[in-house]
Amino acid sequence: MGMTMMRAVLSSVVVASGVAGRGAEAQAPVTIAVLPFEDRGSYGQDKEVFRALELGVPALLSAELGKHPGVRLADRARVTAAMKAENLGPDARIDATTAARVGTQAGARYAVTGNFADFYGKFRSDARVVEVGTGQILKVVSNNDPALQDRANLARIVQDMASKVLSPAGLTPRTGAGSAPVPPTEAVTQYSLGLLYESEGDKAKAGEHYQRALTAFPGYAEAREGMQRVR
Repeated sequence: MGMTMMRAVLSSVVVASGVAGRGAEAQAPVTIAVLPFEDRGSYGQDKEVFRALELGVPALLSAELGKHPGVRLADRARVTAAMKAENLGPDARIDATTAARVGTQAGARYAVTGNFADFYGKFRSDARVVEVGTGQILKVVSNNDPALQDRANLARIVQDMASKVLSPAGLTPRTGAGSAPVPPTEAVTQYSLGLLYESEGDKAKAGEHYQRALTAFPGYAEAREGMQRVR
């Protein structure tokens, strides 16, 4: 294959924001909005932690999807504004139609939302890939593998789900993605609590949790970004 043809092929698989277009033949970048997840009934930790994970799980998913060279995430501020415009407060249930409206306002072609349940350490989650233009659910992905249902492996669970979310776009997961260090669950929990308090306007408390996340996992780039936002 000549260089000109190779460049043409490569340019045809550019995807954006979390879940890309339905086929590898997509011509233009596709923006995906990753929305909050719903706690569908969790036990074994403080309710505050589960409220925080409603933001933390999609944040983990966004971070993982954003590492893919063919993915571009919807702007966080636009997603937040769209959520507010739809009057989606804490614990809101986001169905496919609502996800499509939020995605439209955020300038996305696809939206990803879902739910989770943590039953005393057994963690199960579903993510729904919604086509914004039609409001149709293209795919539901879950952590069905029993080896990836332990809360202690939360980051790996979300990493695995991210690779499945890519499939509607015809994208291949990144080579070696599973070998990179991931934050331990304690760091994820503290980061999620930081997101929760930041969303409530309590920057001081958010900063405390972001710092704890960094203490547990010094390489946690998203927690460091959180610290910068609340300073």
